Amino acid sequence: MYSLKEFWQLRNLPVPEGEWDGNVVCIETNVEWTFGTNETHGFLSCYTFTIVTRGWLTILYNNREMTLCEGDLYAYSPGFEVTVLVASDDYRGICLLADEHFTLSLPTVRNAIRAAYFSVVELMAPVLPLKADDLRRLRELMQMMIHYQQMGLPQANDSMKMLYNLFLLDLSSIQEHSIREHRFPKRVEEIFLGFLGLLPQHFAEHHNIGFYASELCITTTYLSRVVRQVSGGRTVVDYINQLLLMEATFLLRQTSLSIAQIADRLHFAETTTFARFFYRMKGVNPREFRKGK
Repeated sequence: MYSLKEFWQLRNLPVPEGEWDGNVVCIETNVEWTFGTNETHGFLSCYTFTIVTRGWLTILYNNREMTLCEGDLYAYSPGFEVTVLVASDDYRGICLLADEHFTLSLPTVRNAIRAAYFSVVELMAPVLPLKADDLRRLRELMQMMIHYQQMGLPQANDSMKMLYNLFLLDLSSIQEHSIREHRFPKRVEEIFLGFLGLLPQHFAEHHNIGFYASELCITTTYLSRVVRQVSGGRTVVDYINQLLLMEATFLLRQTSLSIAQIADRLHFAETTTFARFFYRMKGVNPREFRKGK
């Protein structure tokens, strides 16, 4: 997996002014830049958020084809397979990239990325049409990031981190309002949001649907149906597994806990079970991932 700094060097992109720490960057993109990302998608250890500012492009996301139009926001999460298939000649976008390991190492940003991640990446599709006011706000935050990069001020890295956090919090709020304005009945909405609220508190200890259904006072069948309905086909286990993967990634890279201790903390019955889970989700075993391979 390429870190953000490795990706930047691989693409021979201009480095932000000053002492860039390689954690957060924002850039205006075009057709050539976008097609160039096909070389690293699936191997890029970054969260990326792209707003289409002109034209359109079609991508293949986890074997699902989707088209992004002007005013859409597209969210990419590390490890997902994405291919840019075609784009209009006048395509333009603005893209925010944040290194995965940096994101998961900071408690405030980790909480924000979890909220934004589940709201955007996991809900229906990783594409969110933005209302005019929401589009304007997010673009202003991204333009501020570009401004700080170009200034090369000593505090630029800290400013970028703060703006990234604000971006995620704003994005999470936008998506929550989008859910509430959606076509789903109020009861379905309450159950789905209740499930998302339980996940961050209990995912490490409870990997089964029964616990969450019990906490919400509904049957496992009903919870499963609600989650599939709102998320466009994803399951309760999909949600749990993605949080387990995010936490495992953080513990492997940011702590000195042994793999056996991490497996125990995440309540896997055996270390080998955890290793198989991590390999299935990430495409590399925990030991190799920790070494940075």
